[in-house]
Amino acid sequence: MKKKPQRSCVSCRTVRDKKDLLRIVVTPEGDVVYDPSGKLSGRGAYLCPDEKCITTELKKAAKLSKGLKKPLTDEEIKELAGSLLGSIKTS
Repeated sequence: MKKKPQRSCVSCRTVRDKKDLLRIVVTPEGDVVYDPSGKLSGRGAYLCPDEKCITTELKKAAKLSKGLKKPLTDEEIKELAGSLLGSIKTS
């Protein structure tokens, strides 16, 4: 049986299957986007699909910035909040 890839949430540090987490990516062009497919190229970081984890992390975005190795602007944080919170409400 093949092992499932595991990743940890940058906010709460909970280890889960990769497919159970939300992936945020810094693309090669430098854009910060939510990656629902989990296949975009670039530096990635993961968050739990939990409103508490998302809102807690996006208030300061310190751990997310460290995981992505890129400081996030207020505009990028607002866009991420909208797309991440929208994705958990539709699932």
